Amino acid sequence: MFIASKLLGLLSQPLLWVLVLMVLSLLVLKRRPRTGKRLLGLALVLMVLTAWQPLPELIIRRLEAQYPELAPQADLSGYAGMVVLGGATESGRTQMAHVQPMFNDAAERMTAPVAALRSNPKLRLLYTGGEGSLMGVGQTEAERAKMFFDSMGVSGPQVQYESVSRNTYENAVLTAQLPGVDPMQRWLLVTSAWHMPRSMATFTKAGWNVTAYPVDFRTGDSSDWLEFSMASGAVNWQLALHELLGLVAYKLTGRM
Repeated sequence: MFIASKLLGLLSQPLLWVLVLMVLSLLVLKRRPRTGKRLLGLALVLMVLTAWQPLPELIIRRLEAQYPELAPQADLSGYAGMVVLGGATESGRTQMAHVQPMFNDAAERMTAPVAALRSNPKLRLLYTGGEGSLMGVGQTEAERAKMFFDSMGVSGPQVQYESVSRNTYENAVLTAQLPGVDPMQRWLLVTSAWHMPRSMATFTKAGWNVTAYPVDFRTGDSSDWLEFSMASGAVNWQLALHELLGLVAYKLTGRM
């Protein structure tokens, strides 16, 4: 299932679709020039749509809007702790060359819990993340996360790490098996807002009593309808399509 999810992830890359259409157009251009030109035209249209930012932002905004944002200063005393999903650190290969903790564009998954714990120091922290890449090398995500949390003074028996999981389903199942963890207590689930619908459904299905603590918002209340960017558009489309495919796959396989 893990390898299948990585192969399906290729389908979420819109520029790959453009490449496939262009290759097909070259293959049929001599024998069927009209079909070849149509495929090339379709590739160009798809490329333009990929660069138009409001379209993927609309999908991401709808995903993010499903759970309300919580303030770092909120009273969280009724919760046992926070379950923080991996996905915010740079790859193990990159981290091997450096001594400082390194984040990607989902860094709020790491920084938001630190702020919340300062206001609610009795909360426990469960970080879950192994290695999500096929050719993972170096430290696991949990080991990379520990570097950061230790540097922030978030350490000791209140912090536990799960370092085997490779996806959201395994996050939910394996974290519940950590010593002293009772998933029926009230827990805050920390992950990117666009990832929260699938995460909440998966953890709930696995028997967790979780409340959403969304972070890493990518959209605001509105979009700039004239904004074009090939680079940002491709990234946003990949994020949106990856999550939609994930929702469908998890639903079909009974994981949520």
